[in-house]
Amino acid sequence: MAARRNIPYSVLPTEDRDEDNVDRRFTYTPKSLRRIPWKSIALALFLLLLGSSLLFLSYFISTGHMEGDSSQVYGLLFLGILAFLPGFYETRVAYYSWRGAPGYTFASIPDY
Repeated sequence: MAARRNIPYSVLPTEDRDEDNVDRRFTYTPKSLRRIPWKSIALALFLLLLGSSLLFLSYFISTGHMEGDSSQVYGLLFLGILAFLPGFYETRVAYYSWRGAPGYTFASIPDY
């Protein structure tokens, strides 16, 4: 274990401090971060509804409420999950951003 050195630290004089020299990378918030990506939100809602309907169709076919083969069930289930997951995620991010939850911004949604 290294020996601990007793070094007396002192406060720098006021002319050597960088209080008014703030790094602009952490204070700059462009308008593009506050802009709402309406096309992406519409696409997310479409994917959410499409995925939900495909999942419901696969459920109804598998339980026998609708006619169909088991291969249709697996195909609709796969496509439903593939559409539902990104739609749900983007819709959730958009909702939390709209509510103002900490850590969620509209800038985290890709804009098309």
